Amino acid sequence: MTVPAPAVGRPVAAPARPSSVTPTDVAFIRSLVHESAALVLEPGKEYLVESRLAPVARDAGYPSISHMVAALRGTPYGRTHHAIVQAMTTNETSWFRDRHPFDALVTTVVPELMARRAAERRLTIWSAACSTGQEPYSVAMLLLDTFPQLASWNLTILASDLAEDAVAQGRAGRYSQLEVNRGMPADMLVRHFQRDGAHWVVADGIRRMVRFGVVNLIGPWPEMASPDIVMLRNVMIYFDHATKQRLLGRIRERMRPDGYLFLGNAETTLNVDDGFVRIEPTRAGLYRLRSAIQGQGT
Repeated sequence: MTVPAPAVGRPVAAPARPSSVTPTDVAFIRSLVHESAALVLEPGKEYLVESRLAPVARDAGYPSISHMVAALRGTPYGRTHHAIVQAMTTNETSWFRDRHPFDALVTTVVPELMARRAAERRLTIWSAACSTGQEPYSVAMLLLDTFPQLASWNLTILASDLAEDAVAQGRAGRYSQLEVNRGMPADMLVRHFQRDGAHWVVADGIRRMVRFGVVNLIGPWPEMASPDIVMLRNVMIYFDHATKQRLLGRIRERMRPDGYLFLGNAETTLNVDDGFVRIEPTRAGLYRLRSAIQGQGT
């Protein structure tokens, strides 16, 4: 049979590649990641299941994702379940991401807190979804460069994330040239990093300022000093409304009464938790407790 030639100038569409996951596979994964980490896998994101879990299935010895899911059904939560949840987390980050929060730290938040904490000389910052560590290290470099007097304070930067591999990289402080190119100012790179072959390693002085740990935000939290600043940026967008309410409620109870909360540009406490009030600069995603604002009479 002769196949007609395609019209001139019209590309021939490649045949669609059949998906290796079924709707029931996706439903299982969706339920697993929601129950384990409160992550919401929206419809239309099935491609993420295929791209992220194919290596997990291969490493676990299964010929396909469907075979892996079939083997896990009805079995207790174990190593492979955990690997699936880890793989489905999103570790998108960069240095000084969305610059406005870092500007607010320098111009408003840290100067105000230093004035209030002058007697105790203690400051605790929690980067609560730190990914591979760019955010907490960005904060550490910025504070050291801008407020050298903090070197004599009890300054603690806590960095946590659900993904164990991401936390391990952050703790090592080792980044590729491609990772460094994403937002790192050249002068800070020279000042706070050391070259190690094709990679850059955070200087020891900066690494000692940051304490890393694996924390599932919907699970138990480790013992920690009540943070003065909580940076919870670009993580609530993956949660449903009820999870956002629970999370903000726990943060409200844990942070210092006059502390600050940073959220991502696409996130808000509005209609979620009225215990927080958004304050200027608005582009920084900066919030304080309503009780603190009312206590100041503003």
